[in-house]
Amino acid sequence: MNRLGLLCLALLACAVTKAAATCESLATLKLADTTIQSAVVVAPGAFTPPTGAAPVPGVVWYKSLDAFCRVTATLKPTSDSNIQFEVWLPSNWNGKLQGVGNGGFAGSLQYGPMAGALFQNYAVVNSDTGHTGGDAVWALGHPEKLIDYGYRAVHLTTVRAKEIVAAFYGSGPKRSYFSSCSNGGRQALMEAQRYPADYDGIVAGAPANDFTHLMSGFAWNAQALMLDPASFIPPGKMKAIADAAVAACDARDGVTDGVLDDPTRCQFDPSALLCKGEDSNACLTAPQVAALKKIYSGPVTAKGRRIFPGYQPGGELGPFSWSGWITGAAPGRSAQFSFATQFFTNMVFGDPKWDFKTFDVNKDVWTADKKVAKILNSVDPDLSAFRARGGKLILWHGWSDPAIAPERTIQYFQAVQHKMGSKKASEFVRLYMVPGLQHCAGGPGPNSFGAMPGNPQPDPKTDMAAALERWVDTGTVPDSIVAAKLASDFDPTSKVLRTRPLCPYPQVARYKGSGSTDEAANFACETPAGAKTK
Repeated sequence: MNRLGLLCLALLACAVTKAAATCESLATLKLADTTIQSAVVVAPGAFTPPTGAAPVPGVVWYKSLDAFCRVTATLKPTSDSNIQFEVWLPSNWNGKLQGVGNGGFAGSLQYGPMAGALFQNYAVVNSDTGHTGGDAVWALGHPEKLIDYGYRAVHLTTVRAKEIVAAFYGSGPKRSYFSSCSNGGRQALMEAQRYPADYDGIVAGAPANDFTHLMSGFAWNAQALMLDPASFIPPGKMKAIADAAVAACDARDGVTDGVLDDPTRCQFDPSALLCKGEDSNACLTAPQVAALKKIYSGPVTAKGRRIFPGYQPGGELGPFSWSGWITGAAPGRSAQFSFATQFFTNMVFGDPKWDFKTFDVNKDVWTADKKVAKILNSVDPDLSAFRARGGKLILWHGWSDPAIAPERTIQYFQAVQHKMGSKKASEFVRLYMVPGLQHCAGGPGPNSFGAMPGNPQPDPKTDMAAALERWVDTGTVPDSIVAAKLASDFDPTSKVLRTRPLCPYPQVARYKGSGSTDEAANFACETPAGAKTK
């Protein structure tokens, strides 16, 4: 071990500041409803995720970590709760706490994002939200576990983390931040709405905040593709759909680059793909055209009420594409089908035999809302308490997202503007729509706008989290943020292929007319004609 590593271990083995504790002594710390299993020093670069932990891109961070104190604990606010959480305490603490969220139905700790935050010297907290495994079977007959997953686990582990931080360093965090995507974005908005004192700044990416309606949309798509076996669209046809959408819409933004900057302005008609002769991967049958139109339109009741927005053209291909999320490799093998069946079976109807074919968009959406919306949905636009204490919120969503329809985040942002007033909202909320970004990662567009290994002091011009912190600390309102397209979407050290500014909604990046279209400097943020600014 080098001399710096030995120094880091020494710092963790003794009192860091007046009244601080040693790492090992945290094992005896007494906290409400909490049992600390262990508190140990992890040597520089020595962290390895537990056996069975999900592989994550964050592995790139592990070998770069300095020594830290790793606290593992269990929180039991009710007799049926069993929330596993960890708090990581760096040797060179920046004085701040970073909360990390969970995707999907949670059920595991997110070690990659935790390592990324620790690398930048944050104290970090994350939990499994009270259960293990990636399905929702745990929710069947366990209402308290559903509440833990819905909102209680993130809040209480945040409170405990602040107490552990204070015990270790001698004072609590001067600032606290939360950043996550998907279900983690739902958790982020839940924190801003229910517990506005927990975090000073929040980044909510592609939030699944309208959870009950999102799951209803998943069931709608499953029926569109599988009620009639002839409607299923196999993976081999995705390229034809993607190529047709790009051909119809790509040039509308002034740059032909394979990325649809604002798909809502695209008038792509799936009927153009209707087979004129024999069926092949180059065309769609009439039932497949009908299914595709349903997916693009989104779920609608018999009376014409739209339950959730439809999906936009542009996300059909890629690592987080339609083939994984919407259609699947075969009928019944998509992520959406799995989520819908798990949700309605275990959280809504409590019936292991529930069949997606029985889903009724005219009734079952309201049943879901009545039973679990208050627990799972974070759609309240009244963020006055969060604003009053100086909180700042950044929303972002990829236009090519095949999991959560991007327009729903725009709708929430506009609801906040309407509720709070446009002027007040602009003082603490920003939205960035990301062209060519799929679900939280991947896609053809510049989709990296976070910290990189070897860059412990990220630039607010290229790092959304850094822009948020500057906003909280200095009042500097975020403007455009430069995103990068990397040679490998899952290796933040790979070569930068293209950069493009992300603009505060409703602005969009427009090419200035000269210079490389792969360089952000040759674009300017403009408000498109006819865009709603309030």
